[in-house]
Formats: sequence, C-alpha cells, structure tokens
Amino acid sequence: MGAVIDIARRFGDSLTNLVSRMGTERDKASHSFYGAVLLDDAQLVNSYRGAWLPRKIVDIPALDSCRNWRNWQGDEDQIEAIEAEESRLNLRGKVLEARTKARLLGGAAILIGTGEANLLEPLDDARIGLGGIKYLTVFTRKHLTAGEIDRDPASEFYGRPAFYRLTGKDGRQVEVHPSRLAAFQGNAVPDEDFAQYQGWGDSVLVAVMDAIRNADSTAGNIASLVFEAKIDIIRLPNFMANLGDESYKQKILERYTLANTAKGINGTLMLDKEEEYESKSANFSNLPDVLDRFLQIVSGAADIPATRLLGQSPAGLNSTGEADLRNYYDRISAMQEIEMTPALHRLDECLIRSAVGSRDPGIHYRWAPLWQMTDKERADIFKTKADAARAIAGSGGMSPQLMPIDALSDALVNAFVEDGSLPGLEKAIEEYGKLSEQEEDEDDVAAALPAPANTNEQMRLAANDAAPRTLYVRRDVLNKRDIERWARAQGFTDIVPDLHVTIAYSRTAVDWFSVGTSWSEKLDIAAGGPRQMERLGDDGRYIALLITANELVWRHREIVDAGASWDWPDYQPHISIQIGGDIDLAQVEPYQGRIVLGPEVFEEVHGVDVRN
Repeated sequence: MGAVIDIARRFGDSLTNLVSRMGTERDKASHSFYGAVLLDDAQLVNSYRGAWLPRKIVDIPALDSCRNWRNWQGDEDQIEAIEAEESRLNLRGKVLEARTKARLLGGAAILIGTGEANLLEPLDDARIGLGGIKYLTVFTRKHLTAGEIDRDPASEFYGRPAFYRLTGKDGRQVEVHPSRLAAFQGNAVPDEDFAQYQGWGDSVLVAVMDAIRNADSTAGNIASLVFEAKIDIIRLPNFMANLGDESYKQKILERYTLANTAKGINGTLMLDKEEEYESKSANFSNLPDVLDRFLQIVSGAADIPATRLLGQSPAGLNSTGEADLRNYYDRISAMQEIEMTPALHRLDECLIRSAVGSRDPGIHYRWAPLWQMTDKERADIFKTKADAARAIAGSGGMSPQLMPIDALSDALVNAFVEDGSLPGLEKAIEEYGKLSEQEEDEDDVAAALPAPANTNEQMRLAANDAAPRTLYVRRDVLNKRDIERWARAQGFTDIVPDLHVTIAYSRTAVDWFSVGTSWSEKLDIAAGGPRQMERLGDDGRYIALLITANELVWRHREIVDAGASWDWPDYQPHISIQIGGDIDLAQVEPYQGRIVLGPEVFEEVHGVDVRN
C-alpha cells in the first residue's frame, strides 16, 4: 500500500493507472518528447522552390499583408506626394520582398539609404529633407549578421542587436545601426538562448514541415497507386516447379507477351484451358478523404484557411467560408498593426519628410481592410445608420431629440466617410461646408435681407423720399469662412472683416428707383475659372482677389446707364482681402473655391474714402 501511495505522490495530479501502466515509466507514451526541428538554408530554399505547399504558406500571408496596402490621411497634395514617393522607391514591393524572405529564412530587413557614409551612426529622421531617401535595399539574415544584443533597459533597442554586420560583394563588412533598418522576422523565438540565428526568428516552415511532409508523402503514395489501379493475375499449373528450367522461363515470357499483344489489339486474352485468369482493381473511394485530412492539418498548422491555401470550395451544408476568411483577415490585420507598423515606423517618418519636406503631425495612415463588403451590404449598413440617426434626431411630438443636430450630422459624416458608404462625401463637405456652417450662412443671408415692413409704410417712403442720392451697391460674401481659412493659410493676418464685392460707387446723385434691383437675391459663383491676386488703389494698399461673374458686370453697366458715375476706367469684380501688409503675391495661390454672394445692399456714399 505504501508503494502505491509513493507512486501516486510521484506522479502528482496526472492520470495514473497501474494496471494498464498508463502514466507510469512503462507507459509507451511517456517516452515521447519534443526535439529541436532544425532546417538549414538549403532545405528551406529547396522546399520553397520545389514544393507548392511550402511556397504558398510563405507567400500568401506576406502577399495579403501588402495586397490592399495603406490609405494615407492628410491634405490632397500631401497624399499625392507621399504616394508618388512610395512609387519612386517601390516601397510596397520592397516590403513584400522583405516579408516573404523573412517568413522563409527567419529574418530580413530593409536598409534606408540616405547617402550618409557612416551607417553605424543612428539615423535622425528629423534631418531628412525633400528627396532625402535615396534608395531602399532588402537584405536577408544571411547577409545581415546580428551583433551583440543590447542589454540597456533604457535603450529603444533593448533585446535587439545593437548593430548589424553587412557583408558586401567584395567581402568587406560594414556595421549598420538598427535605426537604419526596417527589420522583419519570421516566427519569433520565445527564448533567444534557443535561437538558431542570434537576433533573428525561425522560418515559418519549421513548425509546419512535418505536416507538409506527411501530406506530400500521402499524395505521392496515392499517385503511385494509380499505376497499379488494375492488376491481372494468371494461375499456371506447376509454375513454381518449372521455374528452374531456363527454356520454360523463356517460353513463359514469350507466351504472355503474345497474349498481352493480342489483348491490346482486340481485347481478347487467349489462355490454355488449364490456366486461370483474374483481374483485381484498387479501391480509391476513401483515399480523397485521407488526403483531405492531411491537407487540413497543414492548413491548421499554417493558420491559413483551406479556402485560401488550397483554393477549394467551403465544405459543409450552407457553408460559405466567410467565418474562416474573416478570422484569417483579422489575423492579417493584427499582424499589420502589431508587427509591420512598428517595423516601418522610422521608415515612414523618413518617407513623409522625403515626400513633403517636413513633418505635418496631421499626416497618418490606416491599413486598408482586406474584407470588402458587397454593394448590398453597404446599402443595408447605410440604411441602418440612417434609420438610427433619424430615431436619435427625433421627429417632434412624442419623439424627443436626443442630441444636437449639428453633432449628429458631424458624426454621421465621419461614419459615412470611414465606411465608404457615400464616395466623395468628404470632398463635397469641404466644398459646401458642414451643416452648422450652412446654417450660419443662412443666418447671414437672413440678416442681409431687408426686414419685412408694412406695405403702406413702404409706399409712403417711396412717394416722399425719391430724391436722387449718391449710391454705393455691394454684395456681401456669405461663405466668408471658407475664404478666411484660405487667406490665413496663404499668410494673410489682417483680413477684411466684411468681405464683399462692390457693384457701384457713384458720387453723382442718382434716382435709386431707376436703378432697380438684381433679379437674383443670392449669387452662387462656381469654383474655378480665372482668379488672380492684385494690389488696387492709387497706392496699392488694397490686396484683392479678382474674380469673374458676368452678372456682376451686367448689373454694373445697368446702374451706370441709369446715370450713376464710376471713377475708374473699367469695372473688374473683386473681393478686398487685406488692406496693407507686406505680402508677396507671387507666392499666394488664388482662392479657387466656391463664392456665395448675398443680396444687393444699397447705401449712400459718405465722405470720399468709404470703400474700395
């Protein structure tokens, strides 16, 4: 009894059965253990070049992580410059090459070439200027030997090599600082003491090679069985007893060679009456299932769905394979955020400066999603969000409003821009303004319109106060916030507060009623067209934006024809932006956006220098 207790104590809480010897030293399973699976470079490269499963396991995740690439966020000009720089450097192709080689060999890195001679000096991305990245070169761990590991806890590169040795074509070695490399690994090694190559990871094929070999061996054996799918068996009397006679063996060979020839010609096999013939066929009915099981093991070991790895249709009733692909795409997305983004951080900082010339904090990117919704799914999501927004906004009566309409509108715009439900929405919002800005413009229009008055009072004023007077006619800019944003971006600091367009400025008294009014209360001038910055006035104090609008020109001529004076040789519609200031107009890009003008405002000219 004591011996049994000692055995139980020795095996602890594991399951033990002394009768079957399960869990004891005599259990056959107790002698199984995991050993180190080491594959040299020749095995890795040969398997990648000569077998389809290793190649797809290496290539597919690397390709998917770069397939849809990245969506840069920033000003349109900045995005175009960054994408052009990526194209010049072939960054996407370099990252794909580095990812593929890292997965195959356990590690690879992209060298950021800036033209500096001392590669051991840390790379300061703040010093990168326009076109600062000269080239990008991919090296595998075979050419980049990791130096000693950095053990300084305060170092950015703790636990990573403090430097790398790069072997050139002439055998000369150059030491490279890790800040100049965007390094990628295959499978991370949990304990660097067990790493096959210091500073690098393992090939992704190490963990799946046994499963690959089993699947390939099974497929090879099945292929061999095809050649023996049908076997002919012929029984001869005294066959073994007569084999010692050489003439008998010769006659047997000639006999059945002739028999097979006759069978091949007319399908008839001629045999002696005492000979027996039998044909056996191999049964392949269960072999596809066996092979599928081995391939599924490979798929699970590689963490790639069979629909993606093998290109096969989803199996099972009503199965679409979407769940497997979604999980796989989520894994790729996590790989992009956790592995690739940190590895590319310093390279991206240099890329932005090399493309734009400086670092705008507003520039960033998002990885483009791999899973793309169908048109129907987008429409359903759009309808669901719209219905939810309608419920939140409330419809009056028994439906209370849960949040301000402006806040809800801005949130919806962000949501629709993010999911792509309404293509071009972001650009349209920039052109026409947000709901709150539109409401402010409408308030400006309402304020600019004359207040309603009693009709009899208007008739009395018209009959008793129609004497000729000096006349100043203008239209105020309603979307002045758009122009103010442009002006500030161009370096204007003292912007005219009441942006407007002058139509008439008559020091000569004129009958206002003979002048009449414009047919439109609101004038919307489309974006684009001739725009120019000029200094106006005798002393050039007025910095103005010259615009074109035929209606303004016609209206000006109509007022002059009614008797109004105009002190300048011709009429050019313009908006005075700033009075005074040292602004180099050659460096100013004229405003090209939409201009909205309110109704005509009539005033008398007071003094000499009232408005320009």
